Amino acid sequence: MASSPKKSAAIQAAPAPTPVEADLGAAVPSVEETAESVVEPAAEIQESVRTALEKGVTESRAAFARAKASADDAANAFELSFAAAKDGVIAINAKALESLRANTEANLDFIKASFAVKTLSDLVALQSEFARKQADAMSVQFKDLGALAQKTMIETIEPVKEQVAKSFKLAV
Repeated sequence: MASSPKKSAAIQAAPAPTPVEADLGAAVPSVEETAESVVEPAAEIQESVRTALEKGVTESRAAFARAKASADDAANAFELSFAAAKDGVIAINAKALESLRANTEANLDFIKASFAVKTLSDLVALQSEFARKQADAMSVQFKDLGALAQKTMIETIEPVKEQVAKSFKLAV
């Protein structure tokens, strides 16, 4: 028990805390209090970031779905356009071949008729009549080919035009 009086003397010899030191000791939070005060705002921040990210992902998915649908529609419009162009070119080629056949037959008929001519004046009259008929026939053929080409162009451009109007929501 001899050590006990020494301890008491040491405690008694230590200066008593001043009121300022006592206040500072009370103002400094404990480690547990500090951890709790940091964890709560961090959890709130983490939750708000998670919510914002989930919202961003949802909006990105929706935007991707819209872009994919628009791209699919555009691809379908181009497919329709190319199919119309192909069909139009086939029709134009068929019409051109039909015109070529008709012109060739007319030329052969003219040659046969020119061998049957007895006088030069009959040949000139036959040539004049042939030239007039060919000019009329070619005029009709060019009109038909022009109308067919115009129809082909309209049918080719229309699907793309409709898709562009739909994509940009323009009134056509």
